[in-house]
Amino acid sequence: MDRNFARALALVLKSEGGWSDNPADPGGATMKGVTLANFRRYVKADASEADLKTIGDDQVATVYRRFYWDAVLGAELPDGVDYAVFDFAVNSGPGRAAKYLQASVGVPQDGRIGPATLAAAKAKPAGVVIDELCDARLAFLRRLPTWATFGRGWSDRVRSVRAQALMMSAPATVSGR
Repeated sequence: MDRNFARALALVLKSEGGWSDNPADPGGATMKGVTLANFRRYVKADASEADLKTIGDDQVATVYRRFYWDAVLGAELPDGVDYAVFDFAVNSGPGRAAKYLQASVGVPQDGRIGPATLAAAKAKPAGVVIDELCDARLAFLRRLPTWATFGRGWSDRVRSVRAQALMMSAPATVSGR
């Protein structure tokens, strides 16, 4: 069940923006956060940068679902935690996001989310997991050599992810008369 994929994807795309080919970015050329390598892997094997610049929304969703959401088992994570881990995966890779989630929930860090990680993530309050994950993510980003170039944007992004993830994790309230 992908109850939060569309919402999480919309939030990620707000952070990722449009075309970017910043020489300081180790990810290289991207469109809506999709790298040319991932576009070739999941959509069009012989794609050019021109093809990437015209990527369709359905193709964007395919890449994000396969390479990030599915890789971190987003559909099985608790509400809010799913988005926080997904956004981390998009920004820093699914393996790293998984390891940091595993550290936050106290299971061995093998970089693959499986039954033990899922059970531990569900056993701990989502807000606590989200806060610990976002704190650890920001600490990791601060250690990167590209912090001076991208740090302000990363800080804003993690702050936004934390706020949105915490809102997603809050139990729904029933209003009545």
